[in-house]
Amino acid sequence: MSRVANDPIRIPKGVEAKLDGRDVTVKGGKGTLGLSLAEGIEIKQEDGFITLSYESEKLKALAGTTRALVNNMVVGVSDGWEKKLVLNGVGYRAKASDKTVNLTIGLSHPVDYELPEGVSAESPSQTEIVVKGIDKQAVGQAAAEIRAFRPPEPYKGKGIRYADEHVRRKEAKKK
Repeated sequence: MSRVANDPIRIPKGVEAKLDGRDVTVKGGKGTLGLSLAEGIEIKQEDGFITLSYESEKLKALAGTTRALVNNMVVGVSDGWEKKLVLNGVGYRAKASDKTVNLTIGLSHPVDYELPEGVSAESPSQTEIVVKGIDKQAVGQAAAEIRAFRPPEPYKGKGIRYADEHVRRKEAKKK
């Protein structure tokens, strides 16, 4: 038995889950998300909980993954997802506006990153970026693409890193 798939998903107040054959639609205060289930995975909704079951032992891992995806959808439409990025370096600045993030990160040109649909960003200070949205995968992908412009380097720690990321530092060359 899959431990993850057996854990029921609690549906909070203000969130509505609709099961239509193989399709799951979750609607909440922040938006609507949908997912199509794989063959052999059954989903049931009863008294505020969603439970998953699977037919064969081969579908054990897929059932756990599906449960995690549905739970991420429920959390996304109720609370939303966010990733915090921190710019570390002399003259490194970020400015978020509407659908673009403008980065000055020590390159010969400023970098303008177009945010994907359903993802927004804000910059509380010049060295912070907060990427928000209801789709966990889209938020993580957008944050990873912004970080990829200038990943943190191990000698001085300069670059763009996640707020909770620890950069392992290396010692400089000896004379």
